[in-house]
Amino acid sequence: MEETTAILRSCWLFQGLTDTELQQVLDCIPSRRQSYDKGEILFHTGDAFPQAGIVLRGGLHIFREDFWGNQMILSDCCPGDVFGEVFACLPDCTADVSARAVAASEILYLDVPHLLTVCPNACPFHSRLIRNFITVLAQKNRTLNRKIHHLTQRSIRSKLLSYLSEQSALLGKTTFSIPYNRQQLADYLSVDRSALSTELGRLQKEGILSFHKNVFTLTQGE
Repeated sequence: MEETTAILRSCWLFQGLTDTELQQVLDCIPSRRQSYDKGEILFHTGDAFPQAGIVLRGGLHIFREDFWGNQMILSDCCPGDVFGEVFACLPDCTADVSARAVAASEILYLDVPHLLTVCPNACPFHSRLIRNFITVLAQKNRTLNRKIHHLTQRSIRSKLLSYLSEQSALLGKTTFSIPYNRQQLADYLSVDRSALSTELGRLQKEGILSFHKNVFTLTQGE
């Protein structure tokens, strides 16, 4: 329980709440936990998704797949991250993406309509919870805007450098790991894997970066 509390405390949805208030939230808002195996699909495009999820353990990839099975990774979710909140706010709208567990995962699902409505108990922390929910939505919008910036770069090289530069800045390090393997990174940047690997090789040869698997070191600006 302590581990779960620590993860929920790190979640933006519960920022500013004490441990006592956090437990009151879980007692007040209908919720459920569900575990998934690595590779298991949480929901498919077209599914109704009335609840927001919070990753307690493991991790997810949110992705879109076309008619021919080509996938594009939109985002990754780590412990403490919220997902599915947009679909839960639109009761007449089905999911237009899918989610897959990238490791054995445990998810806490919360009833969003109940979360956004001040309950009869007039819980003093409920208004803060609503404000935090808006913050979560704003953060997701910011993340998507950053991805649009990467994808609108004109070349694979520019997309790579844009993404890796952002990761370095976010983490405050020149050596860092990313949450994707080579195929997943290609799917995230919407490029061909072979072309991506070729460009990485060029960048390493030019001394702009070095890498081993999913660990990168940026060594100079372009």
